[in-house]
Amino acid sequence: MVRLFMRSRGAGAGPEQRDATRALAEMTRRLLDLEEEATVSVSEIACGDPACGGAETVVLVMRPGQRTQAAKVLMPVANVTEADLLAALKPLVELARGEL
Repeated sequence: MVRLFMRSRGAGAGPEQRDATRALAEMTRRLLDLEEEATVSVSEIACGDPACGGAETVVLVMRPGQRTQAAKVLMPVANVTEADLLAALKPLVELARGEL
């Protein structure tokens, strides 16, 4: 069973944004090689930092019996590439491998 939670700013998020959010959640699952029981949440939130252009993407990884892990990408969901996501998830990957 795959569990994905997707949220975006504003009630009127269009299909493109929902598709981008789903794609990021699925990429996260693949890049982290997550077990079926894990849950991934992808949200776009308002960002006060001028570097993120008004919105940032937050990815939460929730595994049973473990603390929730978070990664941020300082750009809107629709602009996040796989390379951007991989860079943001790198600390989570290293932690899982025991490299930190």
